[in-house]
Order: sequence, then C-alpha cells, then structure tokens
Amino acid sequence: MRYKEFTIEGRNAVLEAFRSGKTIDKLFVLDGCQDGPVKSIIREAKKTDTIINFVDKERLDRLAGTGHHQGVVAQAAAYEYAEVEDILKAAKDKGEAPFIFILDEIEDPHNLGAIIRTANQAGAHGVIIPKRRAVGLTATVAKTSAGAINYTPVAKVTNISKTIEDLKKQGMWFVCADMDGTTMYDLNLTGPIGLVIGNEGSGVGRLVKEKCDFVASIPMKGDIDSLNASVAAGVLAYEIVRQRMTK
Repeated sequence: MRYKEFTIEGRNAVLEAFRSGKTIDKLFVLDGCQDGPVKSIIREAKKTDTIINFVDKERLDRLAGTGHHQGVVAQAAAYEYAEVEDILKAAKDKGEAPFIFILDEIEDPHNLGAIIRTANQAGAHGVIIPKRRAVGLTATVAKTSAGAINYTPVAKVTNISKTIEDLKKQGMWFVCADMDGTTMYDLNLTGPIGLVIGNEGSGVGRLVKEKCDFVASIPMKGDIDSLNASVAAGVLAYEIVRQRMTK
C-alpha cells in the first residue's frame, strides 16, 4: 500500500525522492552536517514547501528506526495534497454550496484521520490544514481515515487566516468551535460554510478566531469541559448537515 513508504532515510533515497517529485512534508537533517550530499538535499528541499528541521542524532535515530539514515530522514506525504481550488471545484461540480473543514494546528494523526473520515461522510467537499505545527497526511492518518483519504481532498496552506480571508471574498463564511461561543443550535449554519476546528489543547488560535463570522459552542452536560477534537468536529459537522437538509 502507498503509505508504507512514508519515512525515507539515507542520502541517496532522500535525494531521489525529491528529484522524482514526491511530496515531502518534512526533512530532518543532523545538526551541523554540511557536506556536499547534504547540501544538495537541502537545496532540493528549498525548491519545495518542505519544512526543514535540524535535529540531534538521538532524534534522527528515533525517526529512522533502522539507524542507517546517514544524517537525513524525510517524511513523505502518504497521499498527494489537493489545491484549495480543487475543493471549490468539487462543490461546484456537484452543484452544492461549498462545505469545507479548516483545521487549525491539529497535531494528532488519529484526530486528523477521523476528521477526514467524518468530512467524507458529512458530504464536505474537502479539508484544509496548515503546513506548520500540524500533522500532515501520514500513514497513520491514511489508516485512521478508513479510506476516506482517497475521496476527500486535503489541501495544505501556509496561512490559515489568509486562506479564510481569500475564501470569504468568494462568498464563504466561517464558524469556529469554542466553548465561549453561541450554542450551535441557535446559529444559522446553512450556505457556503467553513467549519474551523482548533488544536487539541489550545483550541482555535486568536488570529484565526477573529477571522470567523460565528463562534459555536456544543452544549456540555458533563463534568469535564471539552470534547476530543475529532468528536467536536463530528458533532458540529452534523448540525451543519441537519440544517442544510432542512433548508
């Protein structure tokens, strides 16, 4: 299966991965390593959106698993990323108002996989994730999505706030999940909508939250104050589904 190739280690293998056009999310290089082959790899990485991290040998050994990394480990995307335009086109082709999930720094691959699965079942046209401080399309994400990753496009953007601004200009509006918001049942969640779900610990970032039109809260009846990020995404997504169906 495609996602077994996720971690690439060794100088020749990593350089070949870049030159073949494989999507590399992150490159890890032994700190202080500056010889010719490593410089070539870094030069190739800088031509792309790859995030370059300089790390110590212990970190590289943990990432590699085999110990034969020669000072470089690459993490390749298990699946190709889409463009934001592809997601909008998917909505247009179906004759539907766009429904997009925007994820602000989701770091747990199980959460991302579960959210992609939910997005698919809820009829969302795609998922947008940030390049930094967030998990990419890893093998674990692919497996947790239970196949949904094959059908629901995922786009990776540099700046979530700017992406929201750009989509607003195209007629979309945005609702983010936050405990301090208005109860989701009291909001009109129909039309071209983006559902913003925040980081597992800190929630939606302040700058992203300020760009949202509405802040929605999920009624909480229990003794703790939050839901798992993927569960919260599912609960809100299906309120959007309900409202779109009854519109």
